Amino acid sequence: MICGMWTDLTHLDISVLDKIIRTVVVYWALIVLLRLAGKRDLAQLNSFDLIVMLLLSNVVQNAIIGPDNSLLGGLIGAATLIAANAFLVRVVRPNRHVTAFLEGTNTVLARNGRWLPDQLRKVGVRESEMDGALRRQNVYKIADAEQVKLEPGGTIVVDLRPELESATKADVERLERKLDRLLGA
Repeated sequence: MICGMWTDLTHLDISVLDKIIRTVVVYWALIVLLRLAGKRDLAQLNSFDLIVMLLLSNVVQNAIIGPDNSLLGGLIGAATLIAANAFLVRVVRPNRHVTAFLEGTNTVLARNGRWLPDQLRKVGVRESEMDGALRRQNVYKIADAEQVKLEPGGTIVVDLRPELESATKADVERLERKLDRLLGA
C-alpha cells in the first residue's frame, strides 16, 4: 500500500523536459499578457482585478502541469517557476532596454497641477482614483503637484511644486549660514 502511494506521488505522466518547457512558456506568456494589460493592474488592484488574478492562476494550472497531478510534477513546476523568475531578475532585468520592454516606462499623468486626460485614459484610471492616491501621499489637490507619474510597477509618484516641498536639513543649514553672515556683518 505504501509502495503504491509512493508511486502515485512520484510517477510523472509527462517528461521532466515537457514540464519545464510548459512552465517557462506559461511564465513568459503571463509576463507579456500582464504587460499588455497595463501598469495599473500590478499595484492598484480593485476587486475585479483581484478576481481576474486569482482565476488566472487556476486557468494556467493545467497548461503548466498537463495531465500530471503528481507531487514530483508539482515540485518540478514550482522549481522551474522559481528558476525562471530568478533568471529574469538577476540576468535579464538588469539590462535597461529589456526592463523597459518587459515592464514599460514611467507615464506622466499630471503636469503643472493639471491632470492629463489622455494619459489617464491610456492607463485606465479615473481622476477620482488618482485624487485618492494623492491624498494617501498627503497631497490634497492636484494643483499642489508639479508632476504625477505612474511607474511600471504601478506605484504613483507625486512631485510637489518646489515651494510646497518640505525643507531639508541642508536647506536649514544653508539658511543658518546666510543668517550668520547677515548678523555677523
